[in-house]
Amino acid sequence: MALIPVDPAELATIVTTLEMTRRPPLRPLPASPLRLVRWERPDPDRYRMLFRRVGGPWLWYSRLAMDDAALAAIVHDPCVQVHAAIDRAGIEIGMLELDLRQPGLCTLAYVGLVPELTGRGHGRWLMAEAMARAWRPGVARVCVNTCTLDHPSALGFYRAQGFTPVRRTIETFPDPRALGLLPDTAGAHVPRL
Repeated sequence: MALIPVDPAELATIVTTLEMTRRPPLRPLPASPLRLVRWERPDPDRYRMLFRRVGGPWLWYSRLAMDDAALAAIVHDPCVQVHAAIDRAGIEIGMLELDLRQPGLCTLAYVGLVPELTGRGHGRWLMAEAMARAWRPGVARVCVNTCTLDHPSALGFYRAQGFTPVRRTIETFPDPRALGLLPDTAGAHVPRL
């Protein structure tokens, strides 16, 4: 068994890829006061703001590191759908991003809610909404990734929704807090060296 050193300016995580190869049985949509709104061609700054609110605690950073043109090339692609979860007051408190750029595959690129909503059942609602949109004609497989930096319940949640783990990889990347993309308080569960 070997320990692999990681540069102090970087983070390392184990990424688990999960997939579904059959549409899950239809079931009633869980009750939620939230609603999902499609963002057509989202403004990069607005997108990053929601991405940071939802993913900052889990050190999501990739979209924060992109310039406007690179981000727009993804989120403005007609085969990528970005949705915001909105509360009763109209505040954006979650996101769902579906990537349909590969034929026959729908990747749940980003799915999450602000941490304040954890454990209140809204995740089941968001996943039901995701499944309703992901399983469309021509889709044979739906995939999602989670990692050891995500909420500790994320892997179990995806498995409970019918996803099966199919691969593990190790990812290393610059600590987004050191790059100034996220505040030092982000990712409190991961010490900054």
